[in-house]
Amino acid sequence: MTEILSLLGAAMAAGAINAVAGGGTILTFPTLLAVGTPPVIANATSTVALVIGTGGSVYGFRRHIPAIREWLWRFVPVSLLGGLIGSWLLTVTSNETFKHLVPFLILFATLLFLVQGVVAKMVKRSAEEPVHRHRIWPAVLFQFGVAIYGGYFGAGIGILMLATLGFIGLTDIHRMNALKNILGSLINVVAAVMFIARGMVDWNKAGVMTVGAIAGYFIGAHWSQKIPQIWVRRLVLAIGFTISAITFYRTFQS
Repeated sequence: MTEILSLLGAAMAAGAINAVAGGGTILTFPTLLAVGTPPVIANATSTVALVIGTGGSVYGFRRHIPAIREWLWRFVPVSLLGGLIGSWLLTVTSNETFKHLVPFLILFATLLFLVQGVVAKMVKRSAEEPVHRHRIWPAVLFQFGVAIYGGYFGAGIGILMLATLGFIGLTDIHRMNALKNILGSLINVVAAVMFIARGMVDWNKAGVMTVGAIAGYFIGAHWSQKIPQIWVRRLVLAIGFTISAITFYRTFQS
């Protein structure tokens, strides 16, 4: 019973965090390890459990989808391809090297999100030359890298995507979250299909965590829109720095 409650609670918290900013894998992955799941199986099981619940977060932000449709055709293809490559890499390589990069990636993305508002104010905007015109393709390439990482491990891809969307000039945090949730869902779906096909999922644990994730996604997506945008941004930053600190400690502790 303790194991079930631990998995359920971790998945619920992870779902809520993913709906707001991303990084829920940092909760589900170590919880699965703590209950005796092998690392690779834990990673695959965490991905499958959280991906089934992503519908809750997308549904929670459904009213913002019409406003972001113009961005989907740019980011969806690279997200699908990157997710496929990343999940394949996990099935054929060790995650030891990449594990050491995770803290730096999350910290870098969080710092980008911290300064993106200041950078945006320094850029001159005009009707003839929108701020995102010369930034969209670098952002697409960066999203491709994020998708590869997301398919491989996935912790913090929400922070990375929010940083990307801020870089190209998007400022409405709720629309950014809606787009981030859709892209993250696609990346995780591709990875989940790969992991299922390779028989890498502990279905008993995945089933328990899915229940918690669905509830957490919906709660996080719903309540984050009730909070002023400045507080949502502060929450994103707090989650980002916290995840970074945790991963630095877990990776480099002696």
